[in-house]
Amino acid sequence: MKFRAERDALLEAITTAGRAAATRGTALPALTGVRLEVVGDELHLAGTDLDVTIQVQMPIASGDAGVCVIPARLATDIVRGLDPGSVSFEVDDNEARIAAGPTHYAVRVLPPEEFLRLPQPTGDAVTLAATDFADALRQVVPAASRDEARPILTGVLMAAEAGGLRLVATDSYRLAVRDLPGTSVLQEGQTVLVPSRALSELNRVLAGADQVTLRLASDEASFEVGTTRLTTRLIEGDFPNYRQLIPQSYPNRLIVGREPFLNAVRRVKLLAKDATPVRLTLRSEGLELVAVTQDVGQAREELEAKYEGGEMVVAFNPEFLIDGVEAIAGDEVQLETLDALKPATVRSTENPNYLYLLMPVRVS
Repeated sequence: MKFRAERDALLEAITTAGRAAATRGTALPALTGVRLEVVGDELHLAGTDLDVTIQVQMPIASGDAGVCVIPARLATDIVRGLDPGSVSFEVDDNEARIAAGPTHYAVRVLPPEEFLRLPQPTGDAVTLAATDFADALRQVVPAASRDEARPILTGVLMAAEAGGLRLVATDSYRLAVRDLPGTSVLQEGQTVLVPSRALSELNRVLAGADQVTLRLASDEASFEVGTTRLTTRLIEGDFPNYRQLIPQSYPNRLIVGREPFLNAVRRVKLLAKDATPVRLTLRSEGLELVAVTQDVGQAREELEAKYEGGEMVVAFNPEFLIDGVEAIAGDEVQLETLDALKPATVRSTENPNYLYLLMPVRVS
């Protein structure tokens, strides 16, 4: 097997495929690598950890057919370090030789027979606008749990709603809901649970793309963006009944400028050490933010804001609050509360398609 390719194109392809390679201990060492196969005038690359698979195709200048598996991280570092221009890649027996200009590497390859069969997409194809879908993922995916002990919460729910598609994620401390009106991906009443890690990787692939094609099978989903395909296993189980967490109405409503609010939370957060919450005092005169950490100090800032409701103090995890406000589009943020202990919602005053629900932190 051998081929020649431009370094920049090869680096992008091998980096993209390598993101799906296994990084933890595995019984199959080949899964820590990227599979390269020369097919005619194309190079097919793939990485997988059995849960997520990323496949990439790219043109090559010339090549001889063959297959090899090379350690993903090492291959990425090697290609990144080469001078721009043409890269030659040749495999004989158990060694891959990579060269560009005066630089030459010889790397032991992994057994390609251990690299499991690559998934082939099944199911009807649905094409979505990449920009809208990427924006929805950016808003929702951060709210999914990272705790593998609760696999259901590590997924993003995709549900058919009247008039479109809904994405939902929660880690039990916050909840993000984004609607995509007019997007028909699922049958009426159908839901699937997609791993948030897979959607995080997909969002990287979506950068600069115009369209994404989605196919749903009984146990997996595949997303095609240009010459890249990401396939992931679906999570089995029932997603929590998130609707019952969202109050129908709120007696207290704060409207504040998005950027001033974000900047104020970031500044006050500097004194919120060791999981100290940021306290918001809501009153008709405006908004006050305070963080107090014993033996460290305190920070306080006042902001102009419109407020309707009874004066109250509510506290939030500052990182979670920032995540929700950053995800909102528009110039103003609307914060609605019932009381200091019940979930509050954050949304845009201009766009009703995104809702972020956040549990307050109890403070004395």
